[in-house]
Amino acid sequence: MKHERIRLMSALLGLGLLLAGCGNEQQASSSEQQAPPPTPAQVMEMAPRNISLDKSYPSMLRSDNEVTVVARVRGTLEERLFEPGDLVEEGESLYTIEPPLYRATVRQREADLQSAEAELNRAQRDASRYERLLGQNSISRQQYDQAQADLGVARANVAQAQAALDSARIDLDYTNVEAPVGGMIGLSEVNVGNLVDAGTELATITPLDPLEVRFQLPQADALELRRQREQGNSEIAAQLVFPASNSSQPETLQGRLDFLGARVSESTSTVEASATFDNPDGLFLPGQFVRVRLTGLQRFDVLAVPEIAVTEGLMGPQVFVLDEENKVRARNVEPAETAGPWLIIASGIEPGDRVVVSDPAGLEPGRVIDPQPFDGEAEKVAENGTSPQATQAGAEGNRQTDEANGA
Repeated sequence: MKHERIRLMSALLGLGLLLAGCGNEQQASSSEQQAPPPTPAQVMEMAPRNISLDKSYPSMLRSDNEVTVVARVRGTLEERLFEPGDLVEEGESLYTIEPPLYRATVRQREADLQSAEAELNRAQRDASRYERLLGQNSISRQQYDQAQADLGVARANVAQAQAALDSARIDLDYTNVEAPVGGMIGLSEVNVGNLVDAGTELATITPLDPLEVRFQLPQADALELRRQREQGNSEIAAQLVFPASNSSQPETLQGRLDFLGARVSESTSTVEASATFDNPDGLFLPGQFVRVRLTGLQRFDVLAVPEIAVTEGLMGPQVFVLDEENKVRARNVEPAETAGPWLIIASGIEPGDRVVVSDPAGLEPGRVIDPQPFDGEAEKVAENGTSPQATQAGAEGNRQTDEANGA
């Protein structure tokens, strides 16, 4: 009886151990089912690199050589020789202002000059004759001196008459109003038949080729630009970008950076710069609002990630880095500036860190990643977003987790 009781207890103990072992196997199997598979994602190892910047600044087009045509003489505006909006050439006739009146003045001044020259000839003959008579003691010294004085006055009268004639001829030339520069001429400010005075504004001529823009650079950008130009690392060029209409692509013009100021404005903390753009077809006009894009700017030996890799966490901007077991860890970073699809990082990551550069949507700390090589094309990452493989793997992992929890 005693032995039977011992055998029964041993059997019950063995059955309990067997059931416990089955339970552990089921729990292990359930845990394996709950763990999602590694998520494929592109990963880049951080290393210093040179990044080309994409900097643009608001501005307004202007024509640096724009002039206002004014009347230089008084008279009746007799003729207008252009149509508003015409492209005129330098030296082209625009108006005439009562030329007959000034031709008559020229003829009068020519007569005055001839009279003065005749008087000069008489005075020269008298002076020569008095000089001989003085040598013969036939006249007094006073008479000789008077003849010399008359000769000087006659010469002065000739010079004065010549100056008056030159002035009259200049005024006659001013009756034909010419374009001082080439460009597009605006509306006439005075109608034909009106009396104009010297200084009356007649029209404005705006040269369209080239065009100029002046814009303001933040002092940090200006300092980097000046340093790069002095080092001669690259050719800094400028590009104009015009806002596009709903049915067209943005228009651009290529140009050159002409000027970078040497002082910082106390009121705006900016530095003035200017650029010139060829506009041979005259398609773009002064007064248009544009954006000036500087090309060739770079930042050297910086750490940068595709902009899509940076998300907003509880503690601010962050990226996801991988540890030695390829598990995701959140890392707070301090962004510096944007360079196209890249974001330069001032602090928070170090060379050698492995950063997830695919679309981080759905990632969370602790998730295991299957690292995929990054081809360095940040534009493609931004355009494609989450890769199909990552999306499919994430969905499969979530499905398995849901089934395990439901079971």
